[in-house]
Amino acid sequence: MTATKKVLILLVGVTLATGFLIAQGPPGPPDPATMAQHQVKFLTTVLSLTSTQQQQALTIFTNAANSESGSLDTMKTAHEALNAAVKNNDSAGITQAANTIGNLMAQSVAAHAKASAAFYQILTPDQQTKYNQLEDHGPGFAMGFGPGFGMTTHYVGPPPGEHD
Repeated sequence: MTATKKVLILLVGVTLATGFLIAQGPPGPPDPATMAQHQVKFLTTVLSLTSTQQQQALTIFTNAANSESGSLDTMKTAHEALNAAVKNNDSAGITQAANTIGNLMAQSVAAHAKASAAFYQILTPDQQTKYNQLEDHGPGFAMGFGPGFGMTTHYVGPPPGEHD
């Protein structure tokens, strides 16, 4: 599997997990700073990040989480609109809500990919090798959510039409 496919699979998994968390409603995900701290703690444990790398990673992931947190309310509203449109058999409403959700998901994937790219650049070659091995365990590991972040039950393989 190519690195691009691995990153794509990882990002799709994280995005799906984010969507499922949003759809669940209160209490909701932790605040962006807490999410970033958990992510850096996990990555420090598995990659032996230096204190400088930890500070850089915290900045990278906090900025990414902050940029995404603004769209959480919009995503929740779009999911509610989709549910209402389904119950009302409103094809136009379904399409509109689905397009909104798709656009927000694309923005989320881009934010995660940019943060991952920035983080990858601060790693030593040995840490990059370890990070790549984490990705081999499936979505969620390398992003700092750890195993079982609701991903394994939703991940079914590469996107349609993409095979090794």
